[in-house]
Amino acid sequence: MAEDLFSVPIAFIIFNRPEVTLRIFSEIAKIKPKKLLVIGDGQRKGVPGEDIRVQETRAIIESVDWNCEVITNYSEINMGCKRRVSTGLDWVFSQVNEAIILEDDCLPNHSFFMFSQEMLEKYRSCPEIGMIAGINFQKGVQRGDADYYFSKYMHIWGWATWSDRWRNCYDVDIKEWPEFSKSSEYAALTASPENGRYWSNIFNRVYRGEIDTWDYQWAFANWLHNRICIIPNFNLISNIGFGAGATHTKIENPLSNLPVINITFPLKHPDCIKINLEADRFTEMNYFSENILRKMVKFLQKRLKIKVDR
Repeated sequence: MAEDLFSVPIAFIIFNRPEVTLRIFSEIAKIKPKKLLVIGDGQRKGVPGEDIRVQETRAIIESVDWNCEVITNYSEINMGCKRRVSTGLDWVFSQVNEAIILEDDCLPNHSFFMFSQEMLEKYRSCPEIGMIAGINFQKGVQRGDADYYFSKYMHIWGWATWSDRWRNCYDVDIKEWPEFSKSSEYAALTASPENGRYWSNIFNRVYRGEIDTWDYQWAFANWLHNRICIIPNFNLISNIGFGAGATHTKIENPLSNLPVINITFPLKHPDCIKINLEADRFTEMNYFSENILRKMVKFLQKRLKIKVDR
């Protein structure tokens, strides 16, 4: 009997953490994807033992024991989060038309894969949908009576999208930011002056090359092209990577290790494609406002006893 393989390609982003990588790989192995594309960064100079940890992490991929096309894109030098992930996803979407993307610390439950697969198929021909998220930050509050809702916010702890949304749209240097920042479209996206200052601060720093990341640029690409995100009403991803070994998320916070709930099928779909304003207001107030940024800066200063440069 032929193996029952999962048809959607999986893109897996790894680096130097074999322990968490193994946990995510174990969940991928349960669904047995037909195609696995792996992005890996190289060791950093001056970090003792990292070469060994990078090799141990990559060795996990060699344990694929099902009928799977495994394609790797490993860098032998350290490119950093910004360039390694952005170029890696450029590579992924030159290979496949759609993919589910998991970083090495984003632990999915089984239904995340099924949910992503159904959403990719259902909304493939809807250009206003930019991506499908797996994480839910609504603290247990269900938005609407369907199994998912629509948001202007792009949550990338476990997500999926199509190559036509990424290719020729994503720009890691957000060169169009200065012009877009003055547009009525951008003004409409930022719900309040505080929210606007938060995002303008972020995008200004990305534009100036001050943040070694790739994900704000993905949010920018979707906003620039007037696209929105699908978010499940039940959390399907737990970020298990907060701590000393992380690149950016070194300190535990309320969003780490969130409990996951398996979504049930068949899914209940919303009646129309429309942003849930109540959910987005909750997200803005709790995560994406200048006030929250100030609180985080104070927290870091107190916790780490350092001056934080905003």
